[in-house]
Amino acid sequence: MNKDTSKTSGSANEMGFSLEELIRRGARELIQKAIEVEVQELLAEYGNVKMLGGRRAVVRNGYLPERQVLTAVGPVKVRVPKVRDRSGTGVKFNSRLVPPFVRRSQRMSAALPWLYLKGISTGDMREALTVLVGDQARGLSPNVVARLKGEWAAEYGAWMKRDLSASRYVYWWADGIHTGLRQESDARQCLLVIIGVRPDGSKELVTIGDGLRESRASWLDVLRDLKTRGLEAGPRLAVGDGALGFWAALDEVYPETRHQRCWVHKTANVLNALPKSLQAKAKADLHEIWMAPTREQAVVAFNHFIKAYGAKYPRVVEKLTRDREALLAFYDFPAEHWIHLRTTNPIESTFATVRHRTTRTKNCVSRATFLGLAFKLVQEAEKSWRRIRGVDRLTDLMNGMLFKDGVPVPNSPPDEQRLAA
Repeated sequence: MNKDTSKTSGSANEMGFSLEELIRRGARELIQKAIEVEVQELLAEYGNVKMLGGRRAVVRNGYLPERQVLTAVGPVKVRVPKVRDRSGTGVKFNSRLVPPFVRRSQRMSAALPWLYLKGISTGDMREALTVLVGDQARGLSPNVVARLKGEWAAEYGAWMKRDLSASRYVYWWADGIHTGLRQESDARQCLLVIIGVRPDGSKELVTIGDGLRESRASWLDVLRDLKTRGLEAGPRLAVGDGALGFWAALDEVYPETRHQRCWVHKTANVLNALPKSLQAKAKADLHEIWMAPTREQAVVAFNHFIKAYGAKYPRVVEKLTRDREALLAFYDFPAEHWIHLRTTNPIESTFATVRHRTTRTKNCVSRATFLGLAFKLVQEAEKSWRRIRGVDRLTDLMNGMLFKDGVPVPNSPPDEQRLAA
């Protein structure tokens, strides 16, 4: 019988190295080669700059001291080259891959706020990251993590002061995210989040504030801050759940913005008020409303639901009818965008890790730390956000074109003409 000489992860190979060590060695070589390419590009850029004697002005000048960078495959040692500018104009080499003073990769830095919001305490952070980087994880003492949280809070504070006078949004998704994290005063915090769609179709975080609940006063603070920083015009349409605080504040600060209720939230609210035996059928009936190809057909399905459930469950029907217009507002916008406008999914998916926290977590954080952690979480998620469908329709919409049942209305006048009429 042949002996199986294959080894699992962590065992030593015939050269005496473990698989993890070989991976780290390979990572080091790749990183080092990439850095060398970066420095060669810089030298080529200044290759024609000469001194009086004909010598090149910008040349290599050894290496900076070797340092470890914590990556997803463990600590990797890197050497960053130095360059010398003989002309004295101040040319320096800073690697984009390994910027000065960086001690951990972007992937590792992004994991820290996620782990903390998932309930991992500062003291347990290093142990939790062992799953990613192995037992040799270094540089993640409680003091280091505490300093990072301070940096995230500072980044959030600077971001919340940015000028918005040049910003414009076509759509908003707004939601209040309730978490298990507590303030130092033992009050449960609620994140107030707005994600917007820019005229080019890209999504971005507009603002992220906090409040003790989704009250009108809390949302007013958030929206007034946006206006104070230069965002004079609101979006064409805002999508959110039935929390009255946001809608009342929106009408006060940006009254021109239309309302669209989230069908996912509304469906859940309606079904929760019905017996379980009826929920599957009711869900299908609701689906017939918001998936109808025209507003007229949606109204027919709407009235069918009222007739089917109104006699026995009037409170259920009232939950639906009180938001009739806001539930059907998307029919006045491009059909290509309907899939984005019927739900607050961009916020829901981003904050799933916060909304579904385990109840055993007892973290108590300051307001600045809480917002800084949430900001970093969204900032990382934002990198994977895609543009919405039908980007070309955004220009038509912003130029004042009217839509009916998702289709452009022929010869619809620009905004200025409609306002003057």
